[in-house]
Amino acid sequence: MKQILSIYINKPVYWGFTALISLFCLAFVLPWLFNVSVLLSLAFGGMLLIDLAMLLGSQKTFLAKRFIPERLSNGDQNTIEIALENRYGFEVKVSLVDEIPFQFQKRDFQIDTTLESNTTQNLQYTLRPTERGEYLFGALNVFVSSPVGLLQRRFQFEKDKMVAVYPSFLQMREYELMAISNRLTDVGIKKIRRIGHTQEFEQIRSYVQGDDIRTINWQATARRNELMVNSYQDERAQSIYCLIDKGRIMQSPFDGLTLLDYAINSSLVLSNIALHKHDKAGIITFSNKINQTLLADRKSGQLHRILDMLYHQQTLFQESDYEALYIHVKKQIKQRSLLIIYTNFETVNSMRRQLPHFRKLAKEHLVLVVFFENTGLQNILEQPASTTAEIYQKTIAEKFYYEKKLIVKELEQYGIQALLTSPQQLSINTINKYLMLKAKGAI
Repeated sequence: MKQILSIYINKPVYWGFTALISLFCLAFVLPWLFNVSVLLSLAFGGMLLIDLAMLLGSQKTFLAKRFIPERLSNGDQNTIEIALENRYGFEVKVSLVDEIPFQFQKRDFQIDTTLESNTTQNLQYTLRPTERGEYLFGALNVFVSSPVGLLQRRFQFEKDKMVAVYPSFLQMREYELMAISNRLTDVGIKKIRRIGHTQEFEQIRSYVQGDDIRTINWQATARRNELMVNSYQDERAQSIYCLIDKGRIMQSPFDGLTLLDYAINSSLVLSNIALHKHDKAGIITFSNKINQTLLADRKSGQLHRILDMLYHQQTLFQESDYEALYIHVKKQIKQRSLLIIYTNFETVNSMRRQLPHFRKLAKEHLVLVVFFENTGLQNILEQPASTTAEIYQKTIAEKFYYEKKLIVKELEQYGIQALLTSPQQLSINTINKYLMLKAKGAI
């Protein structure tokens, strides 16, 4: 921990000097003011010396420490903690100026507080990064004033701390805890009952309204004198791949994040849920060529490998090559798998250019195409139109909205699953779709 000693003058000092200079100037006109000016100058100088003596003290009169997580979660509110300790024998006023990484564009960040003598205080603030990568925290500057309040002493701690911003592991942990405690319905995850089942028997349990009557165990029912059903486990070790389009169509921003980062965060969450469901999770990223491939697995450390791979993905602005994707998938993925393709289409024609490749993929795998609603269009559609320009804008918005719906219908006509979602609901809706397909035994 590095500490730098500096003394600064507060505003009252400027006002005091200004007043004294004015009195000395008036003393040339009114000589009797000269003695008053001298007395006031001596008193003012004495107060400055007292303030200086109170602030200087020993070197360890004030301590501060900043606690930053080892890594920050992209798109989430991350908590930064600062511990302050006042070792002075009097109450101090504190102005805290933390040198936040330039990516946040916060140039006026300051926290003001007061500490009693020989006390500690913990402060918190939050930061929401919107880009993955390395963020440099500068010095932690603490400006301390005594009760006199004429001077400030600056302490400087925690200089130059580099922190990496990873895909949204906070969101991943939130869904993981809810999955473990069966509380996914709290955030909108639908409770989906299995339509079919595998031959993997799990247990006999009491009948619950909504259970398939074909699973009733009549022998157990007769013994217990209540309806009992056979319960089956989901088929395990199915391969789930998130295929992330990194082309220019995924660079559209929403609430600070690009659609690519929403897809990356959702892929991390879904991969974690799939691993908890005892499925195998894998990742493929592509644009004009195949970028990286992590084959589906559920061995220890797979989630860490997924997180590390997603962290290093760089934005590309090329046209995505779906033919290269199909060839790569055919070579690398031999087992029937669920392929979740994160991409975006604004028109039916743009989707139709890629439809032949989707259809070829769907012959060997279960394909789910995930693309995004245009939230700007939604806002226009919800607003009443009165002027000619507003009516024109609303008509165009309705056309594009209809095109999005048409894309879903056309994909489903060819046996391709489709999910149209808003960016903020991406993870919830994708998990719901995955659980629904798993419950149907479609994978």
